[in-house]
Amino acid sequence: MLSISVEEFLVWKKRQLSKGGDQQSFAVLLDCIGGISPSDLNLISLNLNGNLYLKNNLIFLESIWNDHLLKSCPIQYLCGITFWRDLKLKVTNKVLIPRPETEIIVDIVFNIFRNKSKKLFFAELGTGSGAISIALALAYPFSDGVATDIDQDALEIATKNYINSSKQSNLKFYYGNWWSPLESFKGKLDLAISNPPYIPKDTYEKLPKEVKNFEPKVALLGGEDGLKHIREIIQKAPLYLKEKGWLILENHFDQGEKVKQLLLKNKFTSIEIVKDFSGIGRFTIGRYK
Repeated sequence: MLSISVEEFLVWKKRQLSKGGDQQSFAVLLDCIGGISPSDLNLISLNLNGNLYLKNNLIFLESIWNDHLLKSCPIQYLCGITFWRDLKLKVTNKVLIPRPETEIIVDIVFNIFRNKSKKLFFAELGTGSGAISIALALAYPFSDGVATDIDQDALEIATKNYINSSKQSNLKFYYGNWWSPLESFKGKLDLAISNPPYIPKDTYEKLPKEVKNFEPKVALLGGEDGLKHIREIIQKAPLYLKEKGWLILENHFDQGEKVKQLLLKNKFTSIEIVKDFSGIGRFTIGRYK
């Protein structure tokens, strides 16, 4: 560990943020590469004459920050880590960086299945970094979960994240497209969740370069209207869900009503569009019969 004065660190921090970027990204850099957590930062103000201990020197931290600003590469990819709910997850450009609004999916599940000691069987389709499935496996220790992904690299990352986050063995990963690896689980699922690619083609072309140039296209592009994968997931869901089983989907900000109609068409009931932190209908949920 490298020791520097708090005064020197604060001058350096101010200089870095004056170049651009946002406080949240800078906090990720400090935590992952510098070894300075948000709580450490809060304590600094109480002891301005003290010292700080860093995992890496300021020159190295600055080089990563400059890279982030120059190339618009997400800081999470440069650090190889992201924070999501109470998880610290490994990420590379093979997986989508899990967004704060996606955390609401876990809260929706908590609202439906309030008894954490109940034994559930859940599936996540297109797990990416494994964030949602890992959070649910930890929250429902007596339940079993399965998670699928079409990318082998993503599954390796998700598996490592699960091992690093848990000593449990109630989550298994399967390679394949959406439902296809889960043939042996037909009619057995209490719950299925997916945050599938839902960006319409025209919208994808206009995405910010930090998203379009770095995050995996396969995890973002949802066909011409953005609903290609959502349609497939909904149409096949009745084969895999138990009667009264739930399906929870994340969708584009303007797709809620269309997803609701797809659920109605496929005999789902108790359909609800759930808003995200910005008041946008980001999630659509339904119960099969």
